[in-house]
Amino acid sequence: MANDVVAGGGEPEYGMATGPLVATIGTAALAGLLFGFDTAVIAGVTADLTTLFALTPETLGLTVSAALWGTLAGAIFAGKPGDAIGSRNSLRVLAAFYLIAGLGCAFATNWPMFLFFRFLCGLAIGGSSVLAPVYIAEIASPRRRGMLVGLFQLMIVLGILIAYLSNATIAGLTSGDAEWRWKLGVSAIPAAVFTMLLFTIPNSPRWLVSKGRHAEAGDALARMGAPSSDLARLERAMVDDAPGERLSWHRHRRPIVLAILVAVFNQLAGINAVLYYLNDIVSRAGSVSPDRQAILIGIANLIFTLVGMALIDRVGRKTLLLIGAAGTALCLAAAAAVMFGAAPVGVMLPALAGFIAFFAISQGAVIWVYISEIFPTPVRARGSALGAGTHWLMNAVIAGVFPMLVAVSPGVPFAIFAVAMVVQLIVVAVIFPETRGVDLDEMHRRIDG
Repeated sequence: MANDVVAGGGEPEYGMATGPLVATIGTAALAGLLFGFDTAVIAGVTADLTTLFALTPETLGLTVSAALWGTLAGAIFAGKPGDAIGSRNSLRVLAAFYLIAGLGCAFATNWPMFLFFRFLCGLAIGGSSVLAPVYIAEIASPRRRGMLVGLFQLMIVLGILIAYLSNATIAGLTSGDAEWRWKLGVSAIPAAVFTMLLFTIPNSPRWLVSKGRHAEAGDALARMGAPSSDLARLERAMVDDAPGERLSWHRHRRPIVLAILVAVFNQLAGINAVLYYLNDIVSRAGSVSPDRQAILIGIANLIFTLVGMALIDRVGRKTLLLIGAAGTALCLAAAAAVMFGAAPVGVMLPALAGFIAFFAISQGAVIWVYISEIFPTPVRARGSALGAGTHWLMNAVIAGVFPMLVAVSPGVPFAIFAVAMVVQLIVVAVIFPETRGVDLDEMHRRIDG
């Protein structure tokens, strides 16, 4: 990476990889591990919670969704503190939320107490889905930004798999009333590690320059192993940024539209609805066992997330979105055909695996990268919060509507998702700009051009 240069020039590229920089980015990406773990770990304790708190199907749904609504709130409200006090400092607060929520859920003595701590966990998930990608984007090399921000998505996938593995391990080692408490409480361990590591990394130099704290920016660059000339380059590149700038439709119309669209289409693919209701889908299709399908789907998700990370800085964000839209549309149409009885049940597993694969290399790999890079530095966290908030709102709405659509006909939601992906293919081809390799401080010219 030492030979990375700015396109058309001979200066070393800002954010070129050094040991301290890689460690800094790795620390921020750990937020994704907690994101994935705390999202998935609830699946292993629903039966215990139903018995302990005498939950009805309705209250069980509220229990599971408590973190989801906290996630929506966390994503919406993380932007302002992120721009005001910096992504790193805000992530420290969210890391404390993860730690407190993990311990609080484990020691909860009643249902309202459990709901409170799951909601707090959701606040941490939503906030970190905004701020960790923003922090990474601001310190990463333009040539490697897609892959490096993509580490956040990889950590999410790993966190989900680790949660399932942790649940299975704890179930094999313990039994009785304390089992579910251990499953939830173990999340406090990575949360504590994440909290400590955040005190070893600096603020984003780009954010510090935007606040006029140039000496601190120089110190932060030095801690990440960057040459002293990077400070002057940042100052020149950001000279047009207005400190204290507000996110507004008048000034930021195009990135706002792009952030909302990429978030909406991400969820209209049906990815979270499919994952939330995977066992029910498999049972209705009458294919192989739900446990086996879930394992295969998880493996496909991990493998193709890695593929997406490898491709995002080579072929670009727009190209991946186009490939993913076409591929997911075909796979969803095949799944709909199975559900409508127009195709054999043996088609279901390859259709779902193909859907996960195309999603992972496209929308899954691109969303957090794209949202975190298209807004100017002074409003980047607030703009990212808008995109992430849209993502989580659509997630909640679709997850709630999905069972009702299945009740009408199991094939209906898959048909709707397939049509939505065809629409995405057209929209991305017409209005989405390519952002691969573009410096963040040049991005607004590319977006508005």
